Amino acid sequence: MKRRVVITGLGTINPLANDVATTWERAKAGHNGIDFITRFDTSAVDVTIAGEIKNFDTEAYFGKKQLKRMDRFVQLGVIATDEAINDAQFDLDALDKTRVGVFYGSGIGGIETIANQTETGLTKGFNRISPFFIPMAIINIVAGNIAIKYGFKGPATASVTACASAANSIGDAFRNIRDGYLDVCVTGGSEASITPLGIGGFRVMHALNTSNDPNSASMPFDKNRSGFVMGEGAGTLILESYEHAKARGAKIYGEIVGFGSTCDANHITSPDPEGEGAMTCMKMACEDGNIPLDMVDHINAHGTSTPLNDKIETLAIRKLFGAHADSISVSATKSMSGHLLGASGALESIFSVLALKDDFAPPTINYKDFDPECDLDYTVNEGKARPMRVALTNSLGFGGHNATLAFKKWEA
Repeated sequence: MKRRVVITGLGTINPLANDVATTWERAKAGHNGIDFITRFDTSAVDVTIAGEIKNFDTEAYFGKKQLKRMDRFVQLGVIATDEAINDAQFDLDALDKTRVGVFYGSGIGGIETIANQTETGLTKGFNRISPFFIPMAIINIVAGNIAIKYGFKGPATASVTACASAANSIGDAFRNIRDGYLDVCVTGGSEASITPLGIGGFRVMHALNTSNDPNSASMPFDKNRSGFVMGEGAGTLILESYEHAKARGAKIYGEIVGFGSTCDANHITSPDPEGEGAMTCMKMACEDGNIPLDMVDHINAHGTSTPLNDKIETLAIRKLFGAHADSISVSATKSMSGHLLGASGALESIFSVLALKDDFAPPTINYKDFDPECDLDYTVNEGKARPMRVALTNSLGFGGHNATLAFKKWEA
């Protein structure tokens, strides 16, 4: 028999704030986390804005020695997970740690370490690069660090599906608990690509907005959208079987009930122009959770602010939901956080869970001009209180990877 899976802990560090409570309050208020890049000199590139982490001293958190052995994307994943573990209020000594898994994704991994060590190798010789280079850069190392820190001995894996990485990791964790393989999972994603190489790589693809105006850059579904804004950060969710959570008296934020995953099989960067992959993905998530389509009240859209994504995601929602699409509150929270790439599905899952809990759809900020090809209710510029039963979150990545998670308001 399939088991119910609930969310009992949340943690995040992102451009809006460095904890869940502040992040959610700022998201509800439509705060803009995008500003000018401070992590490196941008004089050599024509993109000067991003969604950076603010006012957080990683050296004080980890210490100099440990910091030198962890890429920034690993640091952010550990920080978010510490908050989530504390939020879940486990008695770690009482946990059967062989029944706890870690499913933690990233789209790019240690890009800063790769660039820095390449520079060292080219200037000083490749025998002089750090012995920690490989274990700092590999994508699975966040899951490994989390498992090592807490002694979790179930599977520790990383889904790598570009911008769908965190959502796929959460979906894999959900299924492992639902199907009885595990009792608890630590899951989510992290990314730290605000580097010269990261910004340059996406810029030459013409994927990034180049307006360099923090308040008119990430503008999902707006007629004048022209590219996404890079963000960094991490999000962690603690999933448990309902029986396990109930037995220890855990607080419950909500329930995860469905997961869909597809591939467009169309193009390495462009989505299927008919939106079939994204539509099927949402349909699969609803069917997986036995959710009638007219129960979906909210969608946290992938909503990147690129011309193709927003048009095609709108088309996919219209195709699946028909007339009911007009009754769904759609939010594109990347307008506030920027695009966290492989971590976006984790942060946006947290937003979806809290939207259900509080019956509140966060806004899509920076919206000015209507696009006839984007004609849904995007909760423009101001959040909206409304009753909610089910929320979906979409993550769509390069390579045609699509992932949808379905969350349900908690009812015991």
